[in-house]
Amino acid sequence: MKKAYFFDMDGVIYDSMPNHAAAWEMIMQRHGLNFTARDCYLNEGRTGYDVIYEALRSKQNREVSREEIEAIYKEKTESFVALGGAKPMRGIKEVLCKLKNLGVQIWIVTGSGQKTLFDRLQTDFPDIFSREKMITAFDVEHGKPHPEPYLKAWKKSGFEKEECVVVENAPLGVKSGKAAGLEVIAVNTGVLTFDDLKNAGADIVMSDMYELSDYITKEYVKE
Repeated sequence: MKKAYFFDMDGVIYDSMPNHAAAWEMIMQRHGLNFTARDCYLNEGRTGYDVIYEALRSKQNREVSREEIEAIYKEKTESFVALGGAKPMRGIKEVLCKLKNLGVQIWIVTGSGQKTLFDRLQTDFPDIFSREKMITAFDVEHGKPHPEPYLKAWKKSGFEKEECVVVENAPLGVKSGKAAGLEVIAVNTGVLTFDDLKNAGADIVMSDMYELSDYITKEYVKE
């Protein structure tokens, strides 16, 4: 049985990806880049810095300064905030409460650099998350799909790899978890296909958090 669950945040804990996609698409177009909602989901998990750097390098074939990247990311953040706050993903509270009652460690492993992230988690999910069980953009040198985020969470958990499981919604996050040598459950909460997630290496692909909740019950609760 798993002793630690490592959750991505956007598209897993929060239903925030539609607003992220709209903000990215608008800001990228402003800077002469064609960046669709599907592109957003396929890049989900990278740090904002990496998303902008790769987009400019691959689509405009040029190098870019840190100052330019920071300016573009500031625009994107402002646009995302203007679109309004995202609500918790449907069914996620049931999943988290079930794991907490079972005594399973609950982690956040995200490419987000939101400085108010912990305060928001405490407001929406009281007594579920702790600061020491969070890996964010501030804690890693390499974002997803590099294994570093999930390797850091695993090492800090103190458990064996087979005692840990990753919950993701995007291919890069799936690849990060698998590269770290962990089991990965993908929950398809966005515009991607099941094959997008399976081909990235997901061990299991589910349709929503209610399916994940049922899976946890079957895994932990004996008839």
